[in-house]
Amino acid sequence: MSDAGSGPCTLAIDIGGTGLKAAVLDPEGRMVVKRVRVPTPSPSTPSTVLDTLAGLIKPLPPFDRISIGFPGVVRRGTVITAPNLGTKAWRGFPLQDEISKLFGKPARLENDAEVAGLGVIDGKGLEVVITLGTGFGSAIFSDGRMTPHLELAHHPVRRSETYDEYVGDAALKAVGRKKWNRRVLRIIVILRALLNYDTLHIGGGNAANITFKLPKNVILASNDKGITGGIRLWDDGVWHPR
Repeated sequence: MSDAGSGPCTLAIDIGGTGLKAAVLDPEGRMVVKRVRVPTPSPSTPSTVLDTLAGLIKPLPPFDRISIGFPGVVRRGTVITAPNLGTKAWRGFPLQDEISKLFGKPARLENDAEVAGLGVIDGKGLEVVITLGTGFGSAIFSDGRMTPHLELAHHPVRRSETYDEYVGDAALKAVGRKKWNRRVLRIIVILRALLNYDTLHIGGGNAANITFKLPKNVILASNDKGITGGIRLWDDGVWHPR
């Protein structure tokens, strides 16, 4: 058991299409030291990602358990899709168990947008979380509980373009910030009509590029929430393996 506080410390890992991030959280979910980050290796195979994570966490303090956010669909600790890493290499990979074996600690794995959402939601009403980064992540919460995962990233939003293609990092670079902002605003309008959310939280590294005035029930979230939300994966009132 860690000596930082009166409970277990958690290694929180955020696996992204462009970067791997990690931090150790105290029992209240605060970072014990500044988070560490390295670029996602290329090719992004399970073995190269695991090797990179092993080196990434070496300077971090001790921990008792692990939370992982992954950019794709996961079921009961196993990867189903990994669109920004290479689904073919990842499909069926038991990432939760492999990370647990790698570091010798119990681990819990969930979609990265859902882990980030656990760090930002208020737990009241219908809350939607989207992340704008390499791709487009989404999560839906009802009174603080995760609902069945909806992979909006691969649903068409305009003609044959998916959400990933419409507002992902490649789209931002291709069309420029002004047009990209119009696209993000259009998605906000679509999600409001589709889900009638009480609150929409927007996170991810590219959220910093938003320049328009947000509606009153739309909130920008800290990019660190993909890390700090990991503490709540160990709340048994929240965690329900799917």
